[in-house]
Amino acid sequence: MARERWENTPKVELGRPNSEPQWKFFKSRKLYTCYGGARGGGKSWAVRTKAVGGALRWAGIKILIIRRTYRDMENSLITPLVKLIPQEVGRYNSTMNMVFFANGSTIKFGHLPNDRATVEGEYQGQEFDWIFMDEATQFTESEFRGIGGCLRGVNKIPKRMYLTCNPGGVGHQWVKRLFIDKKYREGENPDDYCFIPAKWSDNKDLMESSPAYRNMLDNLPENVRAAHRDGNWDALAGQYFAEFREEIHTIEPFVIPQEWRRYRAFDYGLDCFACLWIAVDFVGRSYVYREVAESRLIVSQAAELALGVTPEYERIEYTIAPPDMWSTQKDTGRTMAEIFTECGLGLVKGNNSRVQGWLNVKEMLKIMGDGKPGLLIFKDCRGLIDNLQAVQSDEKNPSDVAKEPHEITHRPDALRYYCQSRFMAPELASQYDYDEDDEDTGMDYQTAMCGGPMSSSYLAY
Repeated sequence: MARERWENTPKVELGRPNSEPQWKFFKSRKLYTCYGGARGGGKSWAVRTKAVGGALRWAGIKILIIRRTYRDMENSLITPLVKLIPQEVGRYNSTMNMVFFANGSTIKFGHLPNDRATVEGEYQGQEFDWIFMDEATQFTESEFRGIGGCLRGVNKIPKRMYLTCNPGGVGHQWVKRLFIDKKYREGENPDDYCFIPAKWSDNKDLMESSPAYRNMLDNLPENVRAAHRDGNWDALAGQYFAEFREEIHTIEPFVIPQEWRRYRAFDYGLDCFACLWIAVDFVGRSYVYREVAESRLIVSQAAELALGVTPEYERIEYTIAPPDMWSTQKDTGRTMAEIFTECGLGLVKGNNSRVQGWLNVKEMLKIMGDGKPGLLIFKDCRGLIDNLQAVQSDEKNPSDVAKEPHEITHRPDALRYYCQSRFMAPELASQYDYDEDDEDTGMDYQTAMCGGPMSSSYLAY
């Protein structure tokens, strides 16, 4: 009876793709399909149409459409999508932000504020067959992976994740790596990823209805125009450390010489304890050679982790910590710096001048006289490398790093504290320069090095 009732429901008019990229998007069967590049490519239409089509095609399918905030999707996704669906086919529950279809399918509209805990809290344990991440470059890679962990289920519905995006934003680097540059890491299957570029000129409906849109794109600043009109992923990286290049600023790990000076620097909060180990060579160049980052650690656990990761043979000159470690706690009257010290990790107070600190980091990234930068990072310190490429300029103060998303700022903050400290290069052991002319003086070693045998004047002194 239920099946008969569903077969008699009105037909849903979804329309047809108006461009070759949209057709490719609908036909893609890859695990991860990324659509977009330039603005005006019809991304929103493709998302809502693909989602409704999937809900009608696969009875009982669970679909998630996610953006950074609900407000971002109300006009472009939710309202147009709901209008597509007759009441007899599906109904929208604004309280639950879900569309419930008569065949048992659901479409959930989700959001993800700048807080990693939201992935673990709001979406932990949930299962979806299809996930649409709209404006994917507004998300971090860990958020992408976290949401991707919800892509599971025991039914026969094919599991897929669809992404749409433009260049720029906090997620620019990871989207570019996976879908544009196709630089895959261990555990990533190249066959799972597909990128479908789309431009304004591909969108026939937009070209006919809004010819002025092209003029607007043409009048954008040069780098923004190249990204938003032409889909150039090299024109608008949006990163604060635009000078950072993996091929220049990273190095294969090697054994740090015992003579080099070593330092630690960390940023601490319950959301994340991020610690870096930095060595300084004889010319003053710094090497980040170790990193660790864990969340939900109390002070004693953070100290135990830092000390436990540090081998006994390493002599750390000092450990640099954020100034708020010296703030008195209202409940105990103690400071976190005291607790760190009691746990065996003595601290030196770092400078919390943000703008000056970031400028110091930039100074260390500069190329020195020998053609190498003043700061090199071991390639296995992947977290710091990714975070430096992801952090954005603050919209209100371009000289500062944006504080959100907070999860990607901890390691860079630790580096900032180090770069503002007064670290020292090791000194080469002094050596006697042998001069062949000494042989002509007839002096033996005792005379040359000690001034000869003791005399009465020496004894009288």
